Amino acid sequence: MGTVDAKTRRGLIAELLRERGEVVIADLAVDYAISEMTIRRDLDQLELEGMARRSRGGAISVQSRSFEPPILQRASFSSAAKLAIGRAAAAQLRENQTVFLDVGTTTHAMARAIPDDLAITAITSSLLIAMELSTKPAVRTIVTGGVIRHGEMSLIGNRAQETFDALNCDAVYMGVAGVSETKGLCEYNLDDAEVKRAAMKSGQRVVVLADETKVGRVALVTFAPITAADLVITNASATHPGVRAICELDVDVLSVVVEKE
Repeated sequence: MGTVDAKTRRGLIAELLRERGEVVIADLAVDYAISEMTIRRDLDQLELEGMARRSRGGAISVQSRSFEPPILQRASFSSAAKLAIGRAAAAQLRENQTVFLDVGTTTHAMARAIPDDLAITAITSSLLIAMELSTKPAVRTIVTGGVIRHGEMSLIGNRAQETFDALNCDAVYMGVAGVSETKGLCEYNLDDAEVKRAAMKSGQRVVVLADETKVGRVALVTFAPITAADLVITNASATHPGVRAICELDVDVLSVVVEKE
């Protein structure tokens, strides 16, 4: 990872805690090529600053698994990875398909990557994605009904769920808060999770978009087992423990390369 000063390193560790929920001293020592004692001092300082809580062998985030930063704030996290995943997902689309694009920053990156002249029907429960798709002349956009969830700009509730009762999608592209081999596909919010469940039932194919920080992570609500996915697109490498676990469950994984910013 290269040599960084202590302040920068602690900032990076704090970001990892926010994204993953926990960090391990031994892993951080290897990543930063420094001693475990130095990492312990970093974690002690982060605890003093109220950004972490020390645990045996590492530290855990002070944020709960139900905490979700606003979508516009999350857009800056792992932005290059989300862009690469979004492009790979958009490349899966074919002319005249009907697809669902789930709410989320990575699915939003996918929406931006859809060619303007690709004639598809796109259904979404995200107002931000609907606005993005409205700029693409060939895309026919359907927005679910429902109640606006402020901060996320998603549509939730019975009307959003009932939209999928009469729909048959070629594919659904799902955003997640976490992908765990034991806990499955996870989401922060109960209401969004219910819409995701309904959308997945409408699709012939389920594609999960998850940057590396989501692989192995557990959030508040499990909305489906991993085996409900046909494909996971991620920037995590094939050697990542979470990716190996997903593959062992006979779910295909497409690992994308992230271009350096």
